[in-house]
Amino acid sequence: MTAITRNRARGIETLTLDAPHHRNALSAALVGELADALTDCGKDHDVRAVVLTHTGTTFSAGADLRDPPHPDALVALLRQLVALPKPVVARVTGHVRAGGLGLLAACDIAAASHTATFAFTEVRIGVAPAVISLPLLPRTDPRALARYYLTGERFDAPEAARIGLITTAGDDVDDLLTPILDGLRRSSPQALTETKRLLTARVLKAFEQDATALTALSARLFASAEAREGMTAFLERRDPEWVL
Repeated sequence: MTAITRNRARGIETLTLDAPHHRNALSAALVGELADALTDCGKDHDVRAVVLTHTGTTFSAGADLRDPPHPDALVALLRQLVALPKPVVARVTGHVRAGGLGLLAACDIAAASHTATFAFTEVRIGVAPAVISLPLLPRTDPRALARYYLTGERFDAPEAARIGLITTAGDDVDDLLTPILDGLRRSSPQALTETKRLLTARVLKAFEQDATALTALSARLFASAEAREGMTAFLERRDPEWVL
């Protein structure tokens, strides 16, 4: 069963994370399917821009703890979103956790409704938001990230917009996206590609400099005893042993 569905309307290709029974968690299969779909979009001259959205009440719950992608595969997917020669727009109406926030940060524009919530939950299962920091750190307010990285607190869409995690928030996400998508349709394909290249240069530099070290950190933490306890506690719906 496919985890990604596709639809096109007037040059906008919509890629939908469509595994709501798993809260659109980033499984190895979903990451692979999304990468393949993005590759197709990048090569297709008729695609002016990509919208990344979701079914269900969760945009993405982060890494699938039962079938996690290899850290290298997640790095490659995030870099692909950043480097894709088409603008990528996230459309969010649900909850976003952990690795799902990396997807948002890798998109060029992100809009969310007031039903969306956000949290960096990695610290609560014994790991760190390592790989997703590649697009997050260059684009998001550092003082806010310090708070939300370290505490795992949940925050809402207006706060996500304030700190630069998303572009805009409102009651109706499609109303928010109407002028954005209209602007992309009116823009030259060549101009969009080269303008995106200007905007993403600093983010891609972070991938070049830090991807290897952060991938190694992620692998080390996920293999640790604390992470095993944290993931087991999460799956068993209990507090891990370190909670005071």
